[in-house]
Amino acid sequence: MKEPQTGNRPEPLDVIAVGSHPDDVEVACGGTLAKLASAGHRVGIVDLTDGEPTPYSDGPEARMKEAEAAANVLGAVARIQLDLPNRRLLDCFEHRVALAKVFRRYRPRIVIGFGDKTPMASPDHFQTMLITDAAVFYSRLTKWDDYFDGLPVHQIERQLYFRLAIEPMTLAGNPFHILVDIGETLEQKIASMQCYHSQFAHKHAMDERIRAAAVMTGSIAGVAAAEAFAAARPFAAKDLISAVGL
Repeated sequence: MKEPQTGNRPEPLDVIAVGSHPDDVEVACGGTLAKLASAGHRVGIVDLTDGEPTPYSDGPEARMKEAEAAANVLGAVARIQLDLPNRRLLDCFEHRVALAKVFRRYRPRIVIGFGDKTPMASPDHFQTMLITDAAVFYSRLTKWDDYFDGLPVHQIERQLYFRLAIEPMTLAGNPFHILVDIGETLEQKIASMQCYHSQFAHKHAMDERIRAAAVMTGSIAGVAAAEAFAAARPFAAKDLISAVGL
């Protein structure tokens, strides 16, 4: 997926969503990304690993085709894969810098990523949270140019946490939650997941589980379907009316 260039860097992205593997972002916040893209915002997805091997996949190239197709369904303008080691992903300096370089290169205003452990699922998810937290910080650090290939510093304005749609509705211990109405893009989210034939074709109830999770989340706010996020730090709204969804 090629992006328009400004100088020696791509045009800035408004939002980057970070997952451990291709399909994480679709499951967690695909509806929100589709809604942002349809409103004209520039959306990017970063997969730290290629997600391989997995039992039903034909390998990394096939998985990449699935990921590109899913990104197109959501309207993302960039999908970046860092090729860090799947199943052996660990929070370390080199991995933090690799992701921070992406942030400096693409200059997002908002970064969205994992917000907690996912017990009995991949430990890569929690490591990705740690890596993302550090990379948001590293992206803005001055006097450290040697590690970032000359890329200028970049201050990320907001950081949000997601949880996988089949996990609990909120992130424990974080009071700063916001729900995004995805009633109009829920089926787009499901369609993006269906691009991952290798991951979900053998899980016959997955579409229904994801749809039910979105409907349940939306029900607590009186909308047809929603995705939940928590803010890494509280932030203030300039307009109370729009901030409360009116």
